[in-house]
Amino acid sequence: MKKLILLVAVAFTVFSCKNLAEGEYIVTGKVKGVKTGLVFLEKQGPMGMGFAAIDTVKIVDGAFEFKGKTNEPEIHFIQIDKVNGKLPIILEGGEINVEVNKDSLVKSKISGTYSNEEFTKFNNESEKIQKRLQGKVMEFQMKNRTAIEEAQKNNDTAALNKLRKEYDIIQKDITDYTFGYPKTHPKSFISVLIVQMMAGNPKFTPKDIEDNYNALDESLKKTKPGKSIKENIDALKKKPTAGQPSSLIK
Repeated sequence: MKKLILLVAVAFTVFSCKNLAEGEYIVTGKVKGVKTGLVFLEKQGPMGMGFAAIDTVKIVDGAFEFKGKTNEPEIHFIQIDKVNGKLPIILEGGEINVEVNKDSLVKSKISGTYSNEEFTKFNNESEKIQKRLQGKVMEFQMKNRTAIEEAQKNNDTAALNKLRKEYDIIQKDITDYTFGYPKTHPKSFISVLIVQMMAGNPKFTPKDIEDNYNALDESLKKTKPGKSIKENIDALKKKPTAGQPSSLIK
């Protein structure tokens, strides 16, 4: 009986060690084929200009770990020394697991927290759709290469708009999936980023933006992109302008 109590106590202690305070994160990673080296946890600069490392750790026996605290979910990037490209992750509170494919970062697996698992699913589904459309896209590009070059050379906006509409029809499946995502995944951090992207796309009306914003979970509305969208929607309502705005994002 004493042994059983001791085992339960040990198990509880191990479980408790993994409990994290609000906003605390542990990013545990494995890099197959890389035994040693450096890993950088990076954040993109203002206006998408450059990258800055917020943490650097060593790879030991193919594994690495970042620990820290964040106030809210935000896109960050993992950069492996001497590996081309950067792997985007959603840095948020919780245990995040990363299996890095050094030969093809897009095949890497990210799991552990809800938004990161949804991010992986979103990317996988997007890739499937893009592969399905790849043949049609290539056919369109080959068929219209000369027409596109001529229209650009002559600044023929009518011809360019016609070609763009034809291209948009081909891309309809991926467009519908991407911009339909927020309403079906109101708690996924990717959703607020997509609504923010919609706000910068003149194809969407202010009502489209507001409807998608309203569908978001309250936790996402409190994030930086959520607040930015709300501020611009409010500003647009106060100062209506003729025509459709090119962007609602500052």
